Amino acid sequence: MNIEDIAKKMCANGKGILAADESTGTIEKRFKSINVENLEINRLTFRQTLFNSSAMKDYIGGVILFDETIKQKTTLGPTIPELIQKQGAIPGIKVDKGVKPLAGSNEETVTEGLDGLRERLKEYYALGARFTKWRAVYKISDKYPSSQSIKSNAHALARYAALVQEAQMVPIVEPEVLMDGSHDIEKCYQVTTNVLNECYNELNIHKVNLKGTVLKPNMIIPGSKCKNECSSEEIAKRTLDCLKKNVPSEVPGIAFLSGGQSEIEASKNLNEINKINDTNFLITFSYGRGLQASALKEFGKNQKNIENIQKAFNHRARMNGLSSKGKWSENLEKETAA
Repeated sequence: MNIEDIAKKMCANGKGILAADESTGTIEKRFKSINVENLEINRLTFRQTLFNSSAMKDYIGGVILFDETIKQKTTLGPTIPELIQKQGAIPGIKVDKGVKPLAGSNEETVTEGLDGLRERLKEYYALGARFTKWRAVYKISDKYPSSQSIKSNAHALARYAALVQEAQMVPIVEPEVLMDGSHDIEKCYQVTTNVLNECYNELNIHKVNLKGTVLKPNMIIPGSKCKNECSSEEIAKRTLDCLKKNVPSEVPGIAFLSGGQSEIEASKNLNEINKINDTNFLITFSYGRGLQASALKEFGKNQKNIENIQKAFNHRARMNGLSSKGKWSENLEKETAA
């Protein structure tokens, strides 16, 4: 499959992307919340339980992995990438090295990881990866994001994307405008507009083939401390409007991050966006917490109860699969959960 076909398959109608690329430090926090020790065998057990669940075939088009995970062999026999491929999904890999303080703007960050990336991409391709992910982070406040932060991160995202396509893989471009703060939905709309414009400007300069990319943006949502609440309909309307105005039509798929939303909110908002989606974009999910939170709770109760862990994951994957077609409802949510 060429990169344009891979990008479409990752976001195929009714399917989305499972973001299982938590670093060892991040998964330690998740495990701490459920009193599970952060051992390699526990990390492997949790992930292979999800990757071997029945929902993978129906609702998951791709899985983003962490460096440790893509190199692991399951206790079921195949390697992690082989297990994912067996389910009909595409293995992918997070390739950035995380955020570091942005020189000259002490409260902002820039994502690092370009050094040695070309060589790492060859290794990941050989291990079975066919797409990659790089996350840039922008904070909103009275002063931020600065144009320096917007430009620096867009430049890094574009250099990353060009290298990934050179390695015959699909880059997921993830410019995340954070929900933290008291800003309203209008401010989120303006900042996201500026961020997307600069990203596509740089991707164009770096001659990235947009048909072989997937965008992983934030939804247009008020800050977590904002006093003015917004309905899902308003969030959907503003989000779709922002995408139509700022994302080139060649981009095949848009896979939202759940970014601080609860599992239900993430499904509900995605559903509302797809109910009014009159574009050619395949609009779906690329959720971490929005797919795994309930399964993680079950894992904390009893790591050996594979059936309950998979049941929780299957339910969330199905709900988000329905949301990616605009067919989710609160009634379905309750019926199937029961």
